[in-house]
Amino acid sequence: MAINDTPPDTQAAPDWVIEASGLVNQFGSNRVHDGLDFKLARGRVCALVGGSGTGKTVLLHTLIMLRQANAGSLKLFGVETATASDQTRQSLRERIGVLFQGGALFTSLTVLENVLLPIKEHGQFDPHWLNDLGMSKILLAGLPADSAHKLPMELSGGMVKRAALARALALDPALLVLDEPTSGLDPIGAAAFDELIRTLSDTMGLTVLQATHDLDSIWRGVDEVAFLGRKKMLAVGTAIELAQREEPELQAYFRGARSQAFWLAAKADPIPVHSRDGSLESQLRIS
Repeated sequence: MAINDTPPDTQAAPDWVIEASGLVNQFGSNRVHDGLDFKLARGRVCALVGGSGTGKTVLLHTLIMLRQANAGSLKLFGVETATASDQTRQSLRERIGVLFQGGALFTSLTVLENVLLPIKEHGQFDPHWLNDLGMSKILLAGLPADSAHKLPMELSGGMVKRAALARALALDPALLVLDEPTSGLDPIGAAAFDELIRTLSDTMGLTVLQATHDLDSIWRGVDEVAFLGRKKMLAVGTAIELAQREEPELQAYFRGARSQAFWLAAKADPIPVHSRDGSLESQLRIS
């Protein structure tokens, strides 16, 4: 549990960016999610985790409206997506930036051309300012200016991730969805990417949902962790909170061999985390 000096009854109600209720995702006779509930508040950075086959990517695709759930309700920014008009659904999509696993950049286009694609397709901008706008996104993602005219094959793995992030930021999204954003990066590159996402969330008010297996991100880089299991969202909380739960899936994931060092460190010292209002607070020491 996090330290919080604000009395519970005086806290403002969360402004939900994602509200999923009773979601069912099924492929033939295989039911991947069965009555899944999940909410994500504005400005939060959330890691989506779970074992193999729990449907993390399927859930991401459902939440960004790439697929329709077989049953259940999904609200984005307070709008019920199932009954929304095509125009409203398109407007909702334009408020979501997506970084696909592997980057998914067009290999025959330069970084700048990749970034400009969604702007040209959906944006209402003066053509004379397009290049400047694209460059601003490239710099915002932490890339050097000279990378703008390079092809993806000329970039390192970390630079490809940042180029894909620049494209995801092209339309100034309110929600950023990332699929394994640090996979394939070395520890230094992964930590730098986590810090960039944290900075973007804090300075721009971005809400971030990222599917990840990166233990550093899960334990230190996010506000909360959403754990998929038993075809539902089994638990949502900080890594410390989930590590103290009794469910065997959570025990194995957060206190197993790979997480042991993080768990022992968390027991020894408080971990800085970001509160719901964006200020820093600490996890209580675990006895």
